Amino acid sequence: LHRSLLTNVENCNKDNFPLVFSDVELVIRETPENLDFIERFIPKLEWNALVDTARSLGDTSLPEEQPEMLSEEFLKALHHVLMEMHVEEGKMICQGCGHIYPIANGIPNMVSPLRRILRLTLV
Repeated sequence: LHRSLLTNVENCNKDNFPLVFSDVELVIRETPENLDFIERFIPKLEWNALVDTARSLGDTSLPEEQPEMLSEEFLKALHHVLMEMHVEEGKMICQGCGHIYPIANGIPNMVSPLRRILRLTLV
């Protein structure tokens, strides 16, 4: 999910990925391991963004560089970061424009600021 989250603010196209987490409430939920799935998911990852984000959330289990040989230990660490770390509350901030996306009950509100204003004025 994090790989797909970037700002949707019009004209913000510089430094808009990854969004930066702030003031988070992080919950760890153990999930059954499916290391084959994790291995197949690796090509879809933006490795540097994932490692930076995991570290900003307090997890240092992933190596700086993506390893070429995929050990079971590495796949388990990646499973933990991708499948077990959940941001329940907090916010994500765009480094490009500074827009804040609140997170409540584990769900980020990705509605653009202009749409929020329009929705409020139309109600």
